Order: sequence, then structure tokens, then C-alpha cells
Amino acid sequence: MKRSSDIAAFEKRLGHEFQNLEILLQSLTHPSFASKTRSDNQRLEFLGDRVLGLVMAEALLELDATAAEGTLAPRFNALVRKETCADVARAIDLGTVLKLGRSEMKSGGRRKDTLLGDAMEAVIAAIYIDAGFGQAKKTVLSLWGDRIHRVDSDARDAKTMLQEWAQARSLPPPQYNVVSRSGPDHAPVFEIQAVLKTGETETATANTKRKAEQAAAKALLNKLDT
Repeated sequence: MKRSSDIAAFEKRLGHEFQNLEILLQSLTHPSFASKTRSDNQRLEFLGDRVLGLVMAEALLELDATAAEGTLAPRFNALVRKETCADVARAIDLGTVLKLGRSEMKSGGRRKDTLLGDAMEAVIAAIYIDAGFGQAKKTVLSLWGDRIHRVDSDARDAKTMLQEWAQARSLPPPQYNVVSRSGPDHAPVFEIQAVLKTGETETATANTKRKAEQAAAKALLNKLDT
């Protein structure tokens, strides 16, 4: 099978040239583009999630030989969560080679965290099948880069920290209210308000509810520290 210039460029950004080009193309095929002759990437996503998990678990154990499970778990979750996979996918422009159906293309699928994160996991599985665990590990560690070394700053997200702040003061968990939703379906903007029982509030906007909630929680934490 002859590779296109787009796929060749993607392999270069990825850091792996495939012997089995078909498995790469499958990993890039969203269910909306699949057909009787072209399988989607969902099974590969399932496998890639496990390969990524093993790579990160090993990396964290090697990085900190004394860390307890309770310390390792949030670090692990920060490294393998969908948003992190999507960030890595964006860094290598995975969205430009993602095979999507017309409806997903119109709704901005190439920018969606879920689609990009799923495809990134599928690509990891494709590398594993094509060249084995050693190459998959090498590629993952290269793509994730210093995220592994600075994971402590990402592990305890703002929502978790705000909830812990409230619990330490015998307060109920913060509430997150949708103030508004604007923009087209393919590029929504959410305004979220974080509210404490004591009356303190802050709002923030982002292109997903989760990101807006995190931003509002961070803004409220900053306010409480002043």
C-alpha cells in the first residue's frame, strides 16, 4: 500500500514509520467514517489505553522509587486522562489525518478532546501491533515528554483542590452552575460559575464544561488565597 504525503508527514511527527500501513489507517478511522471494507479504531483504542497505562505505570515507578500508591494514582490519572491524550494528539497534528464522517467534520470533530484522545490511544495500539511494546514505549515517552516529570503540578486539579479546601472547613462540596452556553455546536463556549456554601463565587469560560469548571475552580482558589 502506498502512503500519502499527509500520512508520511504524520509518521515523521509521530516518530515511527509503519511496516503495516493498514493498521495505522485503521487507528485513524473514526466510527463515523467506517464501512464494510474499513474498520473503525474502537478496538485499537481499547488496546492502546492499556498499553499507555503500562508505559506510564512503569515510568512513574522508575521516576519515584519511594512513592506510595496513593501518591502514584493521581499522577497516573493525570498522564492517561483523555484531555492529556488529546493535548499530545494536537501537538502532532493528529486531527489533520483523522478520518471522519461528514457530520463529525461539520461539528468540529478534528478539535474535540474525545475524538483526539481516542485516536491517540488507537495510534499507540497500532505502534504496539506494528513494532512491539518496546517501540510503543519509546514513542509514548517521547511524545509525553516532560509531562511525566512535571506531573505533580497536574495531578491535583483545581476542582479537587477546591473540594479539599471546602472539606477541611467542614463545608459541602462546591457547586458548578452553567451560566451560559454560546457559539455554534462545533465551537461552543461555556460560562461556568463555581460557588461555595459561604457565598464566594468565581466564573470562567472555556470550550468544554470540564475546562470551564476547572478554570472557575482555579480562579476561586486564587481569590481565597488573597
